[in-house]
Amino acid sequence: MSSQMTALIHPQLPLGFEPGELFTFDSFVVDNNSVAVGLAQQTATFSQTASAKGEKQLYFWGEPGRGKSHLLQASCNLAAKNQRTVCYLTQSEIIGQSADIFDGLEQIELICLDDIDTWLIDSDWETALFNLINRVRENNGCLMLASAHSPDENFVKLPDLRSRLSWGPVFHLQDLSDKAKYQALSYRARQSGLELPENVADYLMQRYPRDMFGLFERLAVLDKASMAMQRRLTIPLVRSVFAEE
Repeated sequence: MSSQMTALIHPQLPLGFEPGELFTFDSFVVDNNSVAVGLAQQTATFSQTASAKGEKQLYFWGEPGRGKSHLLQASCNLAAKNQRTVCYLTQSEIIGQSADIFDGLEQIELICLDDIDTWLIDSDWETALFNLINRVRENNGCLMLASAHSPDENFVKLPDLRSRLSWGPVFHLQDLSDKAKYQALSYRARQSGLELPENVADYLMQRYPRDMFGLFERLAVLDKASMAMQRRLTIPLVRSVFAEE
């Protein structure tokens, strides 16, 4: 990995962001989310010293499988490639930590906080996020947040935090059309060196849960099965792998 892809690891955080090639804007199928994706790209390349105006805070919400985590990680990847310091945190890095984990985080140029509805579990965390949003704004940094819920919903108890979450554009990410889902599945398959015929993708979408998270999980299982059996992806292979369902 080149030095240009190195991201800042905050000294108090258990993990830093590891830039990679899986979750990028190239692999994100835009479909009906073009405005959200365009602003995410713009924010990811925004410089704290630039005179040009840009959105400093974005909030993405929607059901599982809508691409929220992909969008945040793609933004971190793009920012890191542009020599910006980044931090991506999700539930697994935050749960079990104390709320002062956010202290000093505003020094990072792009902060992406995922799954916020899963770890805003008490007043300490709500206050910590409220203060972080204020400090990031004062420091001219950028912040992206993702949740399964709109900021107007009652998962946020602190009224001032609820208003801060809407300081920037709020996007309800839309589900992909079947054509776009096939594009996303095909791209993911090619990244693994796997050919996904269109009739196999149609079969998967017609008979199993249609959210992208579930479809990607099934594709990963099929990838391993195809390699183990030295067989191409076909409908009979899919039937045999998921025969017990």
